[in-house]
Amino acid sequence: MALQQTVENTVTGLGYDLIEIEKSAGGLLRITIDLPWEPGAAEEQFLNVEDCEKVTRQLQFALEVEGADYRRLEVSSPGIDRPLRHERDFERFQGELIDLTLKAPMGAAAQGQVAANRKKFRGRLEKAATGWQIVWSDEPPAKPGQKVGKNNKRQAAPLQVLGFSLDELRDARLAAIVDFKGRKPRDAARPGPLTGEQE
Repeated sequence: MALQQTVENTVTGLGYDLIEIEKSAGGLLRITIDLPWEPGAAEEQFLNVEDCEKVTRQLQFALEVEGADYRRLEVSSPGIDRPLRHERDFERFQGELIDLTLKAPMGAAAQGQVAANRKKFRGRLEKAATGWQIVWSDEPPAKPGQKVGKNNKRQAAPLQVLGFSLDELRDARLAAIVDFKGRKPRDAARPGPLTGEQE
């Protein structure tokens, strides 16, 4: 059985969602999992260390039976820059700030609004009539402590909108925003990554 299939069967069999499988140099096999999302659930549940350890133990057994080639196994939660791969991920994180990279540059479709060779964008994810879109402004953020007087107020940069379909994306993930000043953004409840490792 292929590695992908073994990992997927094991993870989903334990009641978790498989987010990503990465094999890196040195024999590290990194598996990213999450709890299944239930639309309309009263409160979102988050993975804990015990979940990662449980999946690690089961994967060790399954991969040994299959004779998989790896030296170290790491099972973790998606963290703050969680990849968005499926329609369900986009549904789940509507309203969040995301980073996306297009497969091809904007080209003529940019219509002078953004650079024609631009492929990377950061904006608020919204559902659109024909699929998905992000909304952003290219206005630079105010510097800490900066005061804006009546005479030097500049006109706000206009909001920009980019519509896209999932097959146009090379990569999409939640924007990794860390605030060390104690202010809580809308998505502050999102936890950082947890890990269950095996040497």
